[in-house]
Amino acid sequence: MTAHSHDNVLRLASPTPLAGRAKPVRIEEVAARAGVSAITVSRALRKPELVSPKTRDLILKVVEETGYWSNPHASALRSGRSSIVAAFVSNFLSHQFGLAVRACTHVLEGHGYQVMVGQTAYSYSRELTAIQSLRALRPAAVFFTGVIELEDNRQMLRDLNIPIVESWANPPDPLDMLVGFSNTDAGRLAASHLAGQGYRRLAFVGRSGGRGALRLAGFRQRAAELGLQVAEPVLIDWVDGVDDGRTAYRTLMQQSPDVEAVFCANDLLGVGMLTEARRAGRQIPDELGILSFGDNDVSGDLSPNLSTISVDSELIGRRAGELILDRLNGNAAGAVSECLDIHLTCRQSTARGVADIQAGR
Repeated sequence: MTAHSHDNVLRLASPTPLAGRAKPVRIEEVAARAGVSAITVSRALRKPELVSPKTRDLILKVVEETGYWSNPHASALRSGRSSIVAAFVSNFLSHQFGLAVRACTHVLEGHGYQVMVGQTAYSYSRELTAIQSLRALRPAAVFFTGVIELEDNRQMLRDLNIPIVESWANPPDPLDMLVGFSNTDAGRLAASHLAGQGYRRLAFVGRSGGRGALRLAGFRQRAAELGLQVAEPVLIDWVDGVDDGRTAYRTLMQQSPDVEAVFCANDLLGVGMLTEARRAGRQIPDELGILSFGDNDVSGDLSPNLSTISVDSELIGRRAGELILDRLNGNAAGAVSECLDIHLTCRQSTARGVADIQAGR
């Protein structure tokens, strides 16, 4: 089995004290107001046929008054089980996130679940809003194309008491279930590959936080071990599209014109970097090697085609769906953490004089 590095994911305290926010209603409060036991409340919501109609109606009335399991879908309240699974992607523009959600959806739809998709946009505030919305929607489970860093948000998700799958990183302390990979190893692999192609002066272009920071840390770490020079990174808070890669190329050339190769920790940045370098007349890979992360559906069609590091996004989504389904069906319990291998596809943009070499990690 391949050994994978853990990602040193940030764990951040919230700037707003948790005590100042409305706490979710506990089942014991519903039971007390209805004059029944907590077990009876649970039965009324999950197995209503085991509770008398009069008692069930009373419990549902209290549920609606208190907001406990407040769900706009009345049928979900009465069956005790929602058919909605919420999926939150970091960026709607990402081809990889789309593949993962589609694969997760294929697994779940065959069992009567519907997947609703939202975007967190790498924003703590938007992440908080999304999690608060879950308290009203009360889905059966949640899938994130990322990991939750803010401790208050992690606690609110725990309080929902539903299956939660994080992904796209490999922290040692996942919230519930995890299907991820090591971003630290991805950065290390990038530096190793570029060194193997003969590049000595390297640069990094990517997001300033989250997974971008993890990839940069691994990249710097491995470059130092190999005695390579790493220029000042070009850091971006939010990637809107390929144009950000074009802008990053111009910034990099102003900052570090002697750079020989660059690792773009996002596929959109890599595509933009390559097209702008070609427009500027740079010979790829002889004058500048470009390695990307993600391997989107145009990477192999560019001229020259783009070398990439990637993970099986569809496998992440499929495993997320399977883990959710197992938990909902009562076939599995407890924390699960799965770390997938990353893969290198060496193409013309880094292979000096070599084209279309496929290399596994």
